[in-house]
Amino acid sequence: MCTKEQIQRAMDEYGNMVLRLAYMYMRNEHDAEDVFQDVFIKLYEHMDRIQSEEHMKAWLIRVTANVCKNKLKWFAYRKVDVYEEWLHSPNVDANDDFEVMSAVTSLPTKYREVVHLFYYEGYQTKEIAELLKKRESTVRSLLARAREMLKNKLKGEYDFA
Repeated sequence: MCTKEQIQRAMDEYGNMVLRLAYMYMRNEHDAEDVFQDVFIKLYEHMDRIQSEEHMKAWLIRVTANVCKNKLKWFAYRKVDVYEEWLHSPNVDANDDFEVMSAVTSLPTKYREVVHLFYYEGYQTKEIAELLKKRESTVRSLLARAREMLKNKLKGEYDFA
């Protein structure tokens, strides 16, 4: 059985990562917060299965992605101004480039998730492939296509290589 302190430590260490990943999927701060709660409730229920810190981080990423995908299947989403909502979010670092973030969040989900894991979480393509249960070559292709889409959206202002 897990303790309140274990969950609090996990939230302190991985909470921002979970919230940012959820936002990348949900494109809405309030829905991302709902996902955040669901993920940490699941962690509470399954904490005894977590084997190490690396396992916990990977588990949280996988569960966050799955919870988001499940919610996206059931919700009818309204169009939101991603740039405005991200700009006013208290969970965003002041140094984030909002134009880039807006472009990233406008990508289709399969591209958004690999871009987030690669650029924002620092995973290598092999690790992303394991987390998403895809081939490494597929992840590299998705990243290349996402970079091209971002390049077109941002008109060559940034270097995504």
